[in-house]
Amino acid sequence: MLNLISDAKQNDKQLHKGIFEEDLIYQCSNFDVGEGGGVETYLASLFEHRPPEVSDRVIKSLKGVDQSQFKLLHIHSPDLLLQLTGECPTVFSVHNHSLYCPSGTKYLAGQRTICDRNFSYLGCTWGKLADKCGSRRPLRTLKELQNTHQLLDTLKKVKITFVANSEYVRQELIKNGVPPEQIVTLHCGISVPQITTAPLSLEIHQNHRILFAGRIVSDKGLEWLLKTLIHTNPQIQLDIAGEGWERPRLEKLANTLGLSKRITWHGWCDAEKINKLYQQCFAVIFPSVWPEPAGLVTLEAYSNYRPVIGSAVGGIPEHLRDGETGILVPGNNIKKLADAIHDLYGDHQKSRQMGEQGHALLMKEFTMAAHVNNLRTIYAKTIADFPSRAKNLYSIPQVK
Repeated sequence: MLNLISDAKQNDKQLHKGIFEEDLIYQCSNFDVGEGGGVETYLASLFEHRPPEVSDRVIKSLKGVDQSQFKLLHIHSPDLLLQLTGECPTVFSVHNHSLYCPSGTKYLAGQRTICDRNFSYLGCTWGKLADKCGSRRPLRTLKELQNTHQLLDTLKKVKITFVANSEYVRQELIKNGVPPEQIVTLHCGISVPQITTAPLSLEIHQNHRILFAGRIVSDKGLEWLLKTLIHTNPQIQLDIAGEGWERPRLEKLANTLGLSKRITWHGWCDAEKINKLYQQCFAVIFPSVWPEPAGLVTLEAYSNYRPVIGSAVGGIPEHLRDGETGILVPGNNIKKLADAIHDLYGDHQKSRQMGEQGHALLMKEFTMAAHVNNLRTIYAKTIADFPSRAKNLYSIPQVK
């Protein structure tokens, strides 16, 4: 995959000159292509499995580009929507909440609850100031509000296909004014690891290890997990794979709770290291308190035959089948999370069976190969439905 990532990053002189190969589909993104996070990892997998009609180059700006030359544009960054001219078929993948939430979280940290408001200047300003939703710096807050307003205004004008990565995200788009007939739900896929993975053995189960993999920020629910761990059997060990600005505070909290000997902080992990950690645990804990748009952690756990204990928020329940591939728990509920951990801690056969069923579900519905096949169907329909190659079908005002 490293060579593919390197190739995808090469926006060479031809791209800068606006010279493109004819009759190809181009990916457009300001996200990096690599292993840095959810969208970055998704894009790397997308390039690894790209069909022949998709270019291996990434377009980072559409300003001044003759868009009529493209077979189709697949956009991944919201700001690039503002550069569309309407001269070719276009698909936009909605990877997160940034189109309709100024902070991008849909989570009110002050109230420890998910935000159910639609975008508005008044409601979102109150959410930031009173409910501690995202940044509360005045200039940044104003800019985020203006950007969200402009994006939502743009979405109502462009005639493109929106691809939501969960039904949860699709419904949020509809609530914020995007025509439902323009939105398709397509769940994410992942590249199945080339290394050998195996169902949960009794020996591994008896190591009593659980795994948290993700950014160490408040929305990911690690604090909830730490406060839950003190209510679980002292034999249970927690591996934490990830980095983030909350790590110093949460390490201090873990020490205060007397958990320092039960936790291993691994920091950022490459693919080889994270796969080893998946293979060493009996369950993966996905305790997000914000409404995850999708969440690739669940699928990565399935690829390693591991069950998932996850929050019943956002798009997570669309990937995690409660009682079959893992256990869903209410967000921030310490007792329910502790009970779920104990349930799998005390039952090797149940843990193994859930992991096997998760792996089967992954192979049936959530591989990147299956995802790309579905995406090609969306491409074909978008191209077939495109009304005209006439120029300047619409013009989006630029941010000043």
